[in-house]
Amino acid sequence: MEALMRVALYARVSKDETADDARYQDPKYQLNIMREFCRMRGWEVYGEYVDRQSGADPNRPEFKRIKVDGGRAYFNAIIVWKLDRFSREPLYVTMSYMEELKLRKVALISVTESWLDTRADNPMSEIVIAIMAWASAEERRKISDRTRAGIRQRRAIGQWRGGRPRVCRTCGRPVSGKKRPLCACEKGGPPERATGEA
Repeated sequence: MEALMRVALYARVSKDETADDARYQDPKYQLNIMREFCRMRGWEVYGEYVDRQSGADPNRPEFKRIKVDGGRAYFNAIIVWKLDRFSREPLYVTMSYMEELKLRKVALISVTESWLDTRADNPMSEIVIAIMAWASAEERRKISDRTRAGIRQRRAIGQWRGGRPRVCRTCGRPVSGKKRPLCACEKGGPPERATGEA
């Protein structure tokens, strides 16, 4: 067994892309793995912090709280499932969080990425951390680029003019109109043909 350590578990979940109602994924999977990871090492779990929003948002309530609690020395390590659960912000921002934690003698340890362990006795991890944080930010940038490309494509064919696309509640096809959009199928007629559709 390793030396006794008090830790905090941090889980973050995103929206479930497969759900129709935009619900969030369940954090239990991450938490169960982290609990077992700590139990096997004999580490005491101080608390569990869970956010349900984008890792690119620095104002996540539990993320802010775990940093404050770490600064108060309530625990000496934060356990995460993966680095991208901790932060998907740009490299320099993610690294600043890690440096802030290190100054307060709080380590960041990943359950699934053995290289991510910022305890004082593991100085080599810093090089790998810098590379992986950059890769995480690159992944987010690519998602953003793809989203913008999709918007440009829809705008070019007249299917997107800003804001949320307006769709028929019945058939799901794009409809036009400044007020509540109404498709022919909602009036009892055949579905309205989407703009640009043959």
